[in-house]
Amino acid sequence: MSADLAPVIAASTRWLLTAFPASGGAFSQALAEAQARQAVALAAALRYPTSLDAELVHLLGPGGSARLDWLTGADHRDETAEDAGWRTWVDETVVSWAACLLAAPDLAVGAHRLADRGQAGEVTRLTRPGRHEHDAAPLLRHPDLLEPVASLHRAPLLDLLDSESAALG
Repeated sequence: MSADLAPVIAASTRWLLTAFPASGGAFSQALAEAQARQAVALAAALRYPTSLDAELVHLLGPGGSARLDWLTGADHRDETAEDAGWRTWVDETVVSWAACLLAAPDLAVGAHRLADRGQAGEVTRLTRPGRHEHDAAPLLRHPDLLEPVASLHRAPLLDLLDSESAALG
């Protein structure tokens, strides 16, 4: 994966973990972060499949978290400009696609198959979540809670996966 996507992946992962926090404890937080990062990295690999795409998003910026924050009712009035700077690197589509992948491991398997060009990295915690993953991140894995975010850009993700699946099969 291009290093140009590192700020998008980090910010989008942070946004997911802020909106859907882990159940508690260091182990749970680490497992939740691993799941969120895998989902975001896979979504970013699908959204920005070429190095040119990655360079363009780095140059133009991904758009920020304002709509996602509004959708989830996040209140950031207490944040200073320094604390809120990371939010400008959140990619709404990547977060929405990551939410889709977190809510549906079968969809994540298909997405990984499509993006498996060495770009997405390891996604086992995403595609084959066990009891520990679900216990660590019950909010991050809850389809009903993720639905408002996932539904934002689910249709283009499904179209992409369907068109690529048809082309391969």
